[in-house]
Amino acid sequence: MIVSVGICAYNEEKNIGRLLDAIKSQNLDKASIKEIFVISSGSYDNTEAIVMSYAERASRIKLLRQKTRRGKASAVNEFLKHASGEICLLISADVIPEKDAVEKMCLAFMDESVGMVGGQVVPSNRQDSFMGFVGHMLWGMHHKISLKSPKLGEMAAFRNVIKSIPEDTATDEAFIEASIRNQRYQLKYVPEAIVHNRAPETVADFLRQRRRIYTGHLDLKKRFGYRTSTMSAKVLLPIALSYFGWSPRRNLWAMGTIILEAYGRYLGWHDYNIKKKYHAVWDIIPTTKDVSGSGLRERNRPPIEIPSSPQKDDNAPQVKGR
Repeated sequence: MIVSVGICAYNEEKNIGRLLDAIKSQNLDKASIKEIFVISSGSYDNTEAIVMSYAERASRIKLLRQKTRRGKASAVNEFLKHASGEICLLISADVIPEKDAVEKMCLAFMDESVGMVGGQVVPSNRQDSFMGFVGHMLWGMHHKISLKSPKLGEMAAFRNVIKSIPEDTATDEAFIEASIRNQRYQLKYVPEAIVHNRAPETVADFLRQRRRIYTGHLDLKKRFGYRTSTMSAKVLLPIALSYFGWSPRRNLWAMGTIILEAYGRYLGWHDYNIKKKYHAVWDIIPTTKDVSGSGLRERNRPPIEIPSSPQKDDNAPQVKGR
């Protein structure tokens, strides 16, 4: 399977080098990464300089510049214009996939009925703080829901059958989900394919993120009739209640997580229905931008370091055609 990778970036100097290293060093057998596009939307930090330094040593890495920041959906469309692989892999610029994540996701496409695949997101935050617990509980709930009804994000692969997505959407992966299902393909969740992100570390950042996501889901439901699996309270509530136990602190934090999520959804509802604010150009969530954290070391993995200079990409596949 020939794979085109798309990375949408806006001021991602803290993580873009680590991510490119992680993609270049993937353990691949059935899949082959033909090209890696970094779409920089109005970045003014060192993101583009870092990407260019990698591109000088690896011809399959390409920088696509957008002079102004027009939102992630616009960057996704730029990627779709250039992607020539049979599989498109869309990955957030502020995450790190484990070494076998791409291969495990691509293996799911051996089933011709599968059109889109996602892996399991594991936050790198420590769990001994309230906000660290919140991040792990939210993504843990996503994992449990996805085992029954896939909800894909952060790193998603899909067949190259989509020309573009609406540039005013705030939830690009969810719209791609809807498009893939409309073409009679199935969604597949591969929990063994792990990608690390950094969950918000402040209440303000959490609410900014959650209200934007819920606004996007409301818009997707109204305009296109597609309801993501995380929209159902009947599905969410039993899973949320499973996080309560004998520990008073855990119970307090679990209740706090539910209250924060509910408030974030209310803000998203208010933005969409009252303020008519659709969040196509996202508010930046500063505390999510450095994924290398102590949480990775808690899982007995060394911290991910940015190399002083990127290594030449001697192992790049030589692929002709599509």
